[in-house]
Amino acid sequence: MPTLKDTYPLYLNNKPQQPNTDLAVTDKYTGEIAFRVAQADAQTIDKAIVGAVEATEPMARLASFEKQDVLMHCVARFKERFDELAYALCVEAGKPIGDSEGEVTRLIDTFRIAAEESVRNYGEIMPLDISERARGYQSFWKRYPIGPCSFIAPFNFPLNLAAHKIAPAIAVGCPFIIKPASKTPLGTIIIGEVLAECDVLPEGAFSVLPASRDGAALFTEDERLKLLSFTGSPAVGWDLKAKSGKKKVVLELGGNAAVIVDSDADLDDALERIVFGAFYQSGQSCIGVQRILIHSDVYDTFKDMLVEKTKTLVAGDPKDRETFIGPMISEGEASRLKGWIDEAVKGGATLLCGGGLSRGNMLEATLLENVHRDARALNEEAFGPLAILQPFSNFEDALDEVNRSEFGLQAGIFTRDLFKMFDAWDRLEVGGVVVNDVPSYRVDNMPYGGVKDSGLGREGIRFAMEDMSEIRNLVVRRT
Repeated sequence: MPTLKDTYPLYLNNKPQQPNTDLAVTDKYTGEIAFRVAQADAQTIDKAIVGAVEATEPMARLASFEKQDVLMHCVARFKERFDELAYALCVEAGKPIGDSEGEVTRLIDTFRIAAEESVRNYGEIMPLDISERARGYQSFWKRYPIGPCSFIAPFNFPLNLAAHKIAPAIAVGCPFIIKPASKTPLGTIIIGEVLAECDVLPEGAFSVLPASRDGAALFTEDERLKLLSFTGSPAVGWDLKAKSGKKKVVLELGGNAAVIVDSDADLDDALERIVFGAFYQSGQSCIGVQRILIHSDVYDTFKDMLVEKTKTLVAGDPKDRETFIGPMISEGEASRLKGWIDEAVKGGATLLCGGGLSRGNMLEATLLENVHRDARALNEEAFGPLAILQPFSNFEDALDEVNRSEFGLQAGIFTRDLFKMFDAWDRLEVGGVVVNDVPSYRVDNMPYGGVKDSGLGREGIRFAMEDMSEIRNLVVRRT
């Protein structure tokens, strides 16, 4: 295994700074301190914003090929540091090593996609002569960078979800400051270390600033920042939006994603995908499968298959390649979800498997059925290894049950019926419908985001670039 350093810097205006070692980051499996990271105070964050403002014009003037070169440099360096990045993720997030390697692969994909899109920032020619008064007029429009951006990234995909903010910002030409999650800052710091190797980036182009939530108000409230992109919990995200003032806000928030298994589904195929979607990285994904709606004709059969498969999942040290279920991010989060499970059972739910808690943050993969309609385990975001089985007999009723949620990120449907597929696409109140796979499925170039309490705006490189830019119109009178 690669070795990690004892201390890591923050990055202020492209340069490493080690003012302190205030942030202790633990190995999420052992609970021991793995390394320490410099933490930014309000004065440091202000300096970063000043630098970003000063870098606005130089960043906007970068040629497309220069931005592409920066992004391709990152791709090359991430490939060279693949094992280090994966091991760091395994330690700081508790993510099984195979899954950690998968996230590094996606990090590389995301920067590669951004490199491709950096030279495709097109505009349009638009005729205006729609009436006599506009005879001889023509419009041209193109996109310009919005300006300094503020990014706040989560703990569960600390590499790739940071990449979905950083890479499009570089592709479009926006300077940025980013606050990684305090529990998992190292991946973003390594991205900063690689960006610091790029001399073409003007001073102030980026700052990577681990900071306490209390000390990071400037990320949200400072009017010099033109866009806030936040990924995290709904409670925090909507509060930040309320405090953000006039800046544009993109929110990627939570969910309690549902998957529908219709009577004509390939059950063996659905089994493999649903167990993965529910319990991958201990269920700590906003599009993890939480609700499994199964047609009554196959309910008992598929329930037995799910229980049997779930019981075979290997839990343990995420550094072991046989491990599928690793630790949750903290004892507090594991205790919270354990409480929701116990509460549901007390309210009449049937515990099909799992439910046990050990080592403080090792929660077993858990399946429940007969959960009360008002239970938190069903209606709120579990964000852990819990899935709930529900039977249905009418497809329209299943769609209504999916829509009953306050969230609307993605939904999955296993069916061979073309008409049901299009009906679901039309009716489901979600940002994405995935057919014959789980809602957990995402490719990094597709539009990704939610409706209702799941957020605002879309990620996916091209779509994030649109949010990070503004249309500037040119009207020409030809007489």
